[in-house]
Amino acid sequence: MLKAAVVVLAILGGLAYYVWDYNTSPTGGKAKAEASASAAAEEAKTHDPEVGDCVKVADPNGEPLPTVVDCGSPEAEYKTGELLPGTELECGSKYDYGIQYHNSRGIDYTLCFTKV
Repeated sequence: MLKAAVVVLAILGGLAYYVWDYNTSPTGGKAKAEASASAAAEEAKTHDPEVGDCVKVADPNGEPLPTVVDCGSPEAEYKTGELLPGTELECGSKYDYGIQYHNSRGIDYTLCFTKV
């Protein structure tokens, strides 16, 4: 009976240590998952320009992907000028480039850019 109690306590102690370590270790477990989610959120922000942001556009003739950059940077190609709801509207003549976004949730829009 005593051996069984020691085995059960050892198993529970090991499990408690694992849970404690998972939740408090700065290099793994919960911290690693939170850091990964935070990095993914930051990465998404860099590809979601707002009006006034400067961007560089990867693959402008294929699948364009705008990346927000500093307006004083030599990488800056365009400045975001306007966001038009829907895809029926086209950028006016004062804009040099436009990207249409189609969302599966029905939130479609067009971003209009001017050259920097």
